[in-house]
Amino acid sequence: MAAEEELKVEEGGGGKGKLIIVIAAVVVILGGAAAFFMMGGSDEPVPEEGAQELTLDEEPAAESAPASSGSKADMGTALYVAMPRPFVFNVPGASRDRLVQIKVQLLVRGAEREELAKKHIPLIEGGLLRVFSGANADDLATVAGKEALKVRALQTVQEELNTIVGQKVVENVLFTGFVMQ
Repeated sequence: MAAEEELKVEEGGGGKGKLIIVIAAVVVILGGAAAFFMMGGSDEPVPEEGAQELTLDEEPAAESAPASSGSKADMGTALYVAMPRPFVFNVPGASRDRLVQIKVQLLVRGAEREELAKKHIPLIEGGLLRVFSGANADDLATVAGKEALKVRALQTVQEELNTIVGQKVVENVLFTGFVMQ
């Protein structure tokens, strides 16, 4: 009989322990959710005191030039489209051939142009590979040679996308990684 009473007491205590664990789990989950919503906030920056807030359609008061249709404010925010894989190719050099790897991102303005650039990535990759493989290892060893390659790459991408889309989609070609062996 005493053994049965001990069993009943032990069964009752285990239920309270489980209840405490469940309550603690609920409190942790609710606390995490509350912290997520509290810290989520607005993505808009808070203007400093005395700072003039501008919208996309306005220009700063200090500038008196008329707004052109191609101004950066009209075009939208800067977005970066990464090429899905780095470009790896051989280039001839005076002493020996070199292996080059370039990681590229494209600067576009606005979500519409970002979608256009993403849609035409195979066309962009083809044009960039054609420009890159025509380079010379001796030129790529200098800063001026790398800048000239970026300019040629930008011109090629803009020309090819202009024939397909009918507008300037890419504003700049950025090398985010450059390795030459």
